[in-house]
Amino acid sequence: MRWRSPFIVTLVAALAMASAGPAAAAGAPALRHLDPGGQPRLVEKVPVNVVFVGYEPAQVAKSSFLAELAGSSEPVVRSRLYYDVTEKLGITYKYDYRLTYTGKSYEDAFFRQLSKLARPAPLALSQQAYNAQRNNVLDVTGNHTIDAPSVEKWLALHPPAGVDTRRNTVFFINWYGRSDFKHHIYTKTGEPDPDTGYDFGVQRESRKIIAWGGTTADDEETGLGSTRRVWFHDLSAGPEEWTGNYDVDNPDVDGDGTADYRMPPIWEYTAGGYRSPAALAGDLGKITRYVAVNLLFTSSPLYPVELPTPEPPKTINLDNNTYEGWPGVDADEQYLTPSLLVGELSELRWRNRFSHDRQDLPLTGQALACYQGFLTEESCYPGSGYPAFANLYLYNREHLDEVLDDTGKVDYELPIFNYAVGPNQSSGLLGFADDDYVTGDQTYVFNFVSPEIVEAGYGLTTTQIHEVGHHLGLSHPHDGYDSTTGVNYEAVGDFYFANAGDESNSVMSYIDLNWDFSQFDRDNSDRFLTAAYWEAANRLAATVPKGKGRTALAAADGLLGLAAKAFAAHEYRAAYALAEKAYYIVAGIPGVDTGSVASTMKAADARTAEPHEFIDSLEPGSPRNKP
Repeated sequence: MRWRSPFIVTLVAALAMASAGPAAAAGAPALRHLDPGGQPRLVEKVPVNVVFVGYEPAQVAKSSFLAELAGSSEPVVRSRLYYDVTEKLGITYKYDYRLTYTGKSYEDAFFRQLSKLARPAPLALSQQAYNAQRNNVLDVTGNHTIDAPSVEKWLALHPPAGVDTRRNTVFFINWYGRSDFKHHIYTKTGEPDPDTGYDFGVQRESRKIIAWGGTTADDEETGLGSTRRVWFHDLSAGPEEWTGNYDVDNPDVDGDGTADYRMPPIWEYTAGGYRSPAALAGDLGKITRYVAVNLLFTSSPLYPVELPTPEPPKTINLDNNTYEGWPGVDADEQYLTPSLLVGELSELRWRNRFSHDRQDLPLTGQALACYQGFLTEESCYPGSGYPAFANLYLYNREHLDEVLDDTGKVDYELPIFNYAVGPNQSSGLLGFADDDYVTGDQTYVFNFVSPEIVEAGYGLTTTQIHEVGHHLGLSHPHDGYDSTTGVNYEAVGDFYFANAGDESNSVMSYIDLNWDFSQFDRDNSDRFLTAAYWEAANRLAATVPKGKGRTALAAADGLLGLAAKAFAAHEYRAAYALAEKAYYIVAGIPGVDTGSVASTMKAADARTAEPHEFIDSLEPGSPRNKP
């Protein structure tokens, strides 16, 4: 709210300037922020609080921990990387790491709270599997479950002195070794799938967790009441299945032929254990860098957030089309909750107005043939140069005019296609947000429902929220980009531990414990959109006719200066609003070519190989299919 008054004052001033007529001085105005044809120049010194609760400096040496971290990063559009293009956003993050080792009084208070929250429970399957191994250091002989959102809230509202949890904060917890230690594992329950009633937190053993965070102030189920940015990670909990840290016998947890790097329970950091005690500081550093910082706090967008439109859209229509091929079932009616879909997306893109419409389509003829070819990897457009995986994209592109019905009524129609099929006809996927196979621009959203998918707990709504989140630019919290090394990684092999990012309050995760966008999702989306509107204003400014719009350009330049200050002060919503206003001031200059805002990516030949590492699978071996 700090930036509301400057924004309003600047807006009034800019409107007054715009109505005052041309500036008296001849020539173009001196611009400090608006850069015709250039990129934004957004810089944020990002505070990253790291709080060690129950870890001593001798266990986690500051120098070894910091050696794993990057000093800065520049996010990129990840979809472009699959086409050998590195497209930066014009954002530079400079990290300000602030380490705190808590004292006895704070730890006594926190672990008392954990004891109060702990409920005796049978051993989790992952704990039983850990005990059954050859190389485990100890046996877990008892267990307690602890509600993860309650722990997050306590930490967020009771930080140690000098730690501001309104800024990005990681709590690393170690209860082990204290006299009051209890073996424990965290749970998140009470948010079932809206279409099936399936509560993954209750009904899936694999959804027992050792980390959690990112809850918003206004989350309908577990809201913090005020904005906080907290994620905690507890190696004294579990062991658990999601990150594979229960397995101390097998180097290759997922069976792909590559050893998987993971962080075992804290008691395994010992002589003769799974990991040397000297590795602990580096491992926590890796979690901080490759999970907390890269995937949660300051992620890279999957797709361009400006969307493939001539101008950034104000109004977005979710055009929902369901191919009804499940005999006797109206999947659109039974497994879709539009109010939740629109509500969640409106919380993410809060300056857009979303609408929704729906229609059923027959899964017959060529539509069916292309779907079947999609299953069998046979192209229904042979000779096109596109892989068989593109069948659904190509067919629906060819018939797009038959389904889009709001042309001229909204700024952007987002095409959503659902395939509802009968038994044994499932693709093994929940959904994916497709691109154009040429530039990496997003195109259509595809979702799937079948008896097998419903039995696994999923309807269409939550998959759509997730996939439209991709379409609007969000990545998973288990895959992302490391700017320093230029590595685009997912949770396999050396980065298997990145699965820990899923243990956060984000619908973009695979863990299915909530259907909301996290505070980190909201922050990153606002940052991305600030850059997108700034760059769009720059593009338009390059088309302003010579000698025109001097007053308007000066006003836009001033607004972008305020946007940069808001961004640097971590006021992301204000920065977004200010950059958007600057764009519309430039767009209002007579003679400006608003078509120049559209993507300028150079077209290439269609790819013959599948680039979609972010396809959301439900096949055996997928984390989402864990029992």
